[in-house]
Amino acid sequence: MISIERIQSLLPHDYPFLLVDRVLELEKGKRILAIKNVTVNEPYFQGHFPQRPIMPGVLILEAMAQAGGILAFETIEEAVRDRAVYFMGIDRAKFRRIVVPGDQLFLETLILKRRGAYWSFQCYARVDDNMVAEAKMLAALERK
Repeated sequence: MISIERIQSLLPHDYPFLLVDRVLELEKGKRILAIKNVTVNEPYFQGHFPQRPIMPGVLILEAMAQAGGILAFETIEEAVRDRAVYFMGIDRAKFRRIVVPGDQLFLETLILKRRGAYWSFQCYARVDDNMVAEAKMLAALERK
């Protein structure tokens, strides 16, 4: 398990844009399982939507990408920790159900391929046993 303090040391994001609360499982070079606790006091719920709060799909994608960033940083050698993981592309994104306050979003990311600075991930988001979203994402490690 990886704590929020470790997550904050790996990712450049701060509140309100840090979208991973805890890592439950991590297999370096393979996969990560993380969680995002969705609460009604998230700032985006004020406008999306006031009468029916729904987590924006783009933020679900961002949460999956952040989980991939954690996996990449935990996988790479210590010598390249002066780099940042940048989101480069997305393919085959699909949304299957809405995410609302009170949900716990389970973020699973698998490394498909790694070639030099470029990474390919398969990402899934679930609430309970229900698939919420999935996508293939591309990222690159670049100097900060």
